[in-house]
Amino acid sequence: MGSIFKPKMPALPPVQPPPETPELTDEEKAEIKAEQDAIMRRRKGRKSTILTGPLGIQESEETKLKTLLGE
Repeated sequence: MGSIFKPKMPALPPVQPPPETPELTDEEKAEIKAEQDAIMRRRKGRKSTILTGPLGIQESEETKLKTLLGE
């Protein structure tokens, strides 16, 4: 008896094909590549300025060497 009172499922609309992607010119491709390269340089540059980690300051062996002016 439960199927008598159940609402019927409406028919699904037809599936539309995806829109075509526009072709990019060589100039547009070069601009996009330049923007992505700039983003990667900025990301890499900021990470290289951080000298501390979970264990504290991480110095390289060259900076630990004594100099002529003291330690």
